[in-house]
Amino acid sequence: MRDVKILILGTGLAGMSVALKLAERGFPVSLVSKTRLEEGATRYAQGGIASVWSDQDSFEEHARDTMDSGAGLCRREAVEACVREGPEQVRELIRWGVAFSRQSDQLDYDLHREGGHGKRRILHSQDRTGMAITEALAKQVRSHSKIEILENHIAIDLITDESLGRSPRGHSRCLGAYVLDEATGEVLTLRSDVTVLATGGAGKVYLYTSNPDVSTGDGIAMAYRAGARVANLEFMQFHPTCLYNPALDAIGKTFLITEALRGEGAILRNRLGEDFTVQTDPRGSLAPRDLVARAIDYELKKSGETHVFLDATSLSDEKFREQFPMILAVCKKMGIDPRVDWIPVVPAAHYSCGGVWTDLFARTSVSHLFAVGEVACTGLHGANRLASNSLLEAVVFSERCVRAALELLGAPTEACEDLPELPRWETGLAVPAEDKIDVAALWREIRTLMQTYVGIVRSDRRLKKAERRLEILRREVEDDYWKHLPTRDLIELRNLSTVAELIVQSGLLRKESRGLHYTVDYPIKNDEFFLRDTLL
Repeated sequence: MRDVKILILGTGLAGMSVALKLAERGFPVSLVSKTRLEEGATRYAQGGIASVWSDQDSFEEHARDTMDSGAGLCRREAVEACVREGPEQVRELIRWGVAFSRQSDQLDYDLHREGGHGKRRILHSQDRTGMAITEALAKQVRSHSKIEILENHIAIDLITDESLGRSPRGHSRCLGAYVLDEATGEVLTLRSDVTVLATGGAGKVYLYTSNPDVSTGDGIAMAYRAGARVANLEFMQFHPTCLYNPALDAIGKTFLITEALRGEGAILRNRLGEDFTVQTDPRGSLAPRDLVARAIDYELKKSGETHVFLDATSLSDEKFREQFPMILAVCKKMGIDPRVDWIPVVPAAHYSCGGVWTDLFARTSVSHLFAVGEVACTGLHGANRLASNSLLEAVVFSERCVRAALELLGAPTEACEDLPELPRWETGLAVPAEDKIDVAALWREIRTLMQTYVGIVRSDRRLKKAERRLEILRREVEDDYWKHLPTRDLIELRNLSTVAELIVQSGLLRKESRGLHYTVDYPIKNDEFFLRDTLL
């Protein structure tokens, strides 16, 4: 067993922000990364971070756009906190070295507009904003003497009073986590005063996703097993415009085409050249993501085509080279010149609007356990995330998490106080090769089930079919999991099966259509009974 003052699981914008803010106050931090420090969903964010930055904009307008996108489920206090505290947290990013793109005169930052936004308010770094943020923060983290970085380590489970049988149900405290060192195969028992989940989302639960391989819902699954509330997991956002590439479909990877292209005038078209999205919403290609994704889904089912097109030929060569160089390079590598060719696109799982329930200061329902970033359900996004509000939420709630954590922490040099001795991990046994679980086959079966039955358009019949099969798969995974030595593949498979079931259960509980959850059995929004969170 090893004592750490602050344990942070995950190294995206949210995790690194919390680590830096606490380290700058003198607290030692242990930062756990499944792979390299720089890997995670943040680095793949192209669009940018939404914040009121222009005198042509206002907090009230940003809040209104967020609430409208969230289809009535946004928590107003969370929305107000994010839009009003956002600009100061963006300045913090700039202080840490993030270089946002400036206008041609270099006097002010260039602001994009994206779907659902009434004004230009997206600060960006060309079309590689996530990379710029990740590189700047990673540089700060790697150079800070108070931050211990544990790369190629993956959390297995949280440790709580309740899991050790030492606390009555409902009053549990998080004591740390079991963490696997992939290089040695050793399971570390890390005891902490404060534990922060910053593990990201769960896009890999679907076959086709814009998410990186690390997005397997680990934090949601661990928190749920530890007794924490999870909320609104039925609301999985499908990004409308991911690059359609048959060569990559077999492994379920897609390249995201930023919404900022549509903000600059790109239009979605079917094979006949028709702007079909205006039949769904007068805002057309700039409607909120749930409406655009559903319009594409309907168009594909109606036509039998595999993809639609994004027509960005109205954008100048200069615009592409200055603002969208990465998209230009990737498309040209595929033989597509977006300056003259339409870009083939499809929707793909992109962002979970649900997650581990938190209050307005990132506290979960388990004492001393916090959640920040995509793993958390703060109430900001409601039933559908407004574009580029995710990075905003990460920085604002990281600051709020730090404020709440400081109330629990003593002096930086104090040892873990009043924490019990924690048991070592009871490892499994090595088994013969012929008895080993086929992780790849189960992984693909779960993700295919989710893609087929729990996608953009749902029904009770399809959800129940998925539920029955997923229950069998989860039991099979759990049974084999405890017989084996822990590996990253097994840990992720276990978490993936848990989160898949939770998404389906949440969908079955919501007998209406709202935001990202659309069911043909209940096509109308029902405020009388369902204007509330789905809590598990």
